[in-house]
Amino acid sequence: MRVLLLGLIGSLGIPVGLQAQTNPGTPPPSSFTLQECISYALENQAEIQQAQIDEEIGERQIRAQLSGWLPQISAQYALTHNIRRPQSVFGDNVVTLGQNYNSNLLFQANQNLYSNDLVLASRAARFTRLQLDQNTKETKINTVVEVSKAFYNVLLTQEQLQILEANIARQEKQYQDARAQYEQGLVDKTDYQRASITLASIRADRKRAQENIKARTAFLKELMGLPIEADLQLTHSYEKMQQNIRLDTTQVVSFVNRVEFQQLRTQQQLQNLNTRFYRWGWLPTASAFINYNPVYFNNNLSDLYSQSYPTSATGLQVSMPIFQGTRRIQNLRISQLQEQRLTIAEQTCSAELIRNTKPP
Repeated sequence: MRVLLLGLIGSLGIPVGLQAQTNPGTPPPSSFTLQECISYALENQAEIQQAQIDEEIGERQIRAQLSGWLPQISAQYALTHNIRRPQSVFGDNVVTLGQNYNSNLLFQANQNLYSNDLVLASRAARFTRLQLDQNTKETKINTVVEVSKAFYNVLLTQEQLQILEANIARQEKQYQDARAQYEQGLVDKTDYQRASITLASIRADRKRAQENIKARTAFLKELMGLPIEADLQLTHSYEKMQQNIRLDTTQVVSFVNRVEFQQLRTQQQLQNLNTRFYRWGWLPTASAFINYNPVYFNNNLSDLYSQSYPTSATGLQVSMPIFQGTRRIQNLRISQLQEQRLTIAEQTCSAELIRNTKPP
């Protein structure tokens, strides 16, 4: 048990970037080492696959947000039938204005010159990608830890079962000897009855160990993403466990490299950008535009598009919020309080990691 526990500690130093030994579509092997269990889990576990898909989704969202810097081109078509045309008085005459049918086709291109939203998206893109990568890394680290624990739990139970088998063999001999002595009149029946009770207890422990092996093996299959009906045999080498222990003890522990700490730092950076976004929310939004709008009108629908009267314009649009009912100030204060909360969380995480990395 001591060797197995030390081997568990040593296995945490195994690189998490190992590739699976099996190809998609081929049946998985029935015999796995710890390294192969971790490689298979990193390739097939649903949570890791979901984290990788989340990275792709996040990348698409970043591109969608940054697409606002590109020209935005649109087209708009309209057709109107004036059932009653407007009338106006010129002197003593009443004049009917307009035509029975009107139509236009508007082409317009807009180019954002400055937008606080787009500036935030541009600055936050790097940290968003980093956050998604850290989430995937955390999922892989948790997978390595959980698979390693489950692997050694199965091995530990198998070792316990072997010990129980040896105890049963020894206890059966003691029971037979005590019964033979009782039948020969050398001892009373208390001795062999006590041996019988002890033997039954050990057999019950063996049964529990056998059921535990099934349950823990099924749990390991679930963590690995292995089909439940697949056969799983574990192989191990105590010599390699000892080597991993010696390699692991030479590493310098630094809590700054822990993914939990890095995630908090990334959240702080994103929150700081959010605070700056609300602080500069009063800045105007500027964009340039150009359009081309051919207009058609005629009293007869069949002749509507026989003649066009195009118009075109280009210009600059600037909009600036003047008063928003203190919404910007309240959002700014909320973001600042969230920054303070993340600072406290970082200090708590640092203290906990330092406490956990101190030698006993």
